[in-house]
Amino acid sequence: MVTNVERKRHDSSTVQAAVAAGHPATVEAGIEALEAGGSAADAAVAAGLASCVAETVMTGLLGGGHAIYYDAVTREARNLDCFVAVPGLDAPAGRRAELVELQVPFGTELVHYAIGIASCGVPGLVAGLGALQAAHGRLAWERLVEPALRLARDGVEFPPAHAACLAMLEPVMTMNEGGAIYAPGGVLLAAGGQLRQPGLVRALELLAEEGPDSVYDGSIAEALLAQMEERGGLVTRTDLAAYEAEWSPPAVAAYAGTHVLTRTGLAPLEEPLAVLPPLAGLPPPDRALALVGALDRPDAAGDTTNLVAVDAEGSACVLTSSLGLGAGNWLPGLDLHLNSMLGEADLIRGGLEPGDRMGSMMSPSLALDAEGLAFAGGAAGGTRLRSALVQVLAGSLDEGLDAAAAVERPRLHPADGVVHLEPGFDDEVAEELEQAGYAVRAWTDRHHYFGGVSVVTRAGAAGDPRRSGAAASLPPA
Repeated sequence: MVTNVERKRHDSSTVQAAVAAGHPATVEAGIEALEAGGSAADAAVAAGLASCVAETVMTGLLGGGHAIYYDAVTREARNLDCFVAVPGLDAPAGRRAELVELQVPFGTELVHYAIGIASCGVPGLVAGLGALQAAHGRLAWERLVEPALRLARDGVEFPPAHAACLAMLEPVMTMNEGGAIYAPGGVLLAAGGQLRQPGLVRALELLAEEGPDSVYDGSIAEALLAQMEERGGLVTRTDLAAYEAEWSPPAVAAYAGTHVLTRTGLAPLEEPLAVLPPLAGLPPPDRALALVGALDRPDAAGDTTNLVAVDAEGSACVLTSSLGLGAGNWLPGLDLHLNSMLGEADLIRGGLEPGDRMGSMMSPSLALDAEGLAFAGGAAGGTRLRSALVQVLAGSLDEGLDAAAAVERPRLHPADGVVHLEPGFDDEVAEELEQAGYAVRAWTDRHHYFGGVSVVTRAGAAGDPRRSGAAASLPPA
């Protein structure tokens, strides 16, 4: 229960039922669930499954994620950890493939990655979707699978931001079974093309028939274990049987007259929000310096997606998910890309033992004030995730922007003494930053480097154009 929170002025005291996500087809799946009488959890599950068809450069059914759910009746929120776990429980002696090392261009930098079957951790996303539906859903599981299944059967349009990401990740996405999906006929899939993954039809049929357990004790589990044995991966039957999505209380940070509910992960929001001064009315250079001071952290890369769903009662669900870069291995006949979380150096903190949950920078978040839900959102983008989300939170809650304006506004990202600026900042911003001792890199184009934010607020809903995102709202009842 949130009490004693300062009231802020908004165009409306309630958040309209809406869905925002990283692809129009993902949004449509969530809206379909809401129109069928589903809850925010139902919409998030339907959209999450659809994202695993429409956004497979960013996420997939064998990945992991984090969610936050807010119940408007009880005014209580819970985090859900469905991220990847460390495999190797009862691993057969001697089964160990080597990681595949490669360099991936990210902007002007080459970023080191390790992929291959040895990089695959225990998937958690489907367990999380099942937990959301079981705890807060109103629609049947198989009904929530239907939109994703239609997308898999019909194919889905490949948007520009995904094509740009694919071009960057071509060495991974066209390995092994991926070539037939992302470079059909030997030509890399381009923007506006049709992404066709026929094996996902069977995978989703299995999910509809067997439920989420298909990934842990069913047909999909058997296919995954067979590939692990064939190629030397670490995930075992015991790993899959032991996996559970975990509910926990959210972390709370006071900001701009609200309580921001989030999670404390590898890139916690509480730190920058605690030191970020009010930005409303500041001159652009001062605003930029304040943001840089709050956000300056080490940099890294990553591929993630995010979605937000709010229902007619005002309950909300935010889900962030990822495969990492992807292992470059797909389950034959199912077109399911394995995650590569064990190869993500920025997620390996300290000694990890089989069964441990891996760390993550994901921060699905809500903001509540005395009137209830004011903001629901999350971001994609590795270490840029926090920078992107904080700037949209500030734009929405402090500076009074509507959802689209807050998301579309030019962003900055400080890392290792360099401040990256999107196009749209005044020249004096770069000059002030340089005078303060920062090196400045001014990007010539808007780029998915600066993260992908999806939000629903009292002032609308928005998906991030940097990731070809979209949003839609239900008409008022």
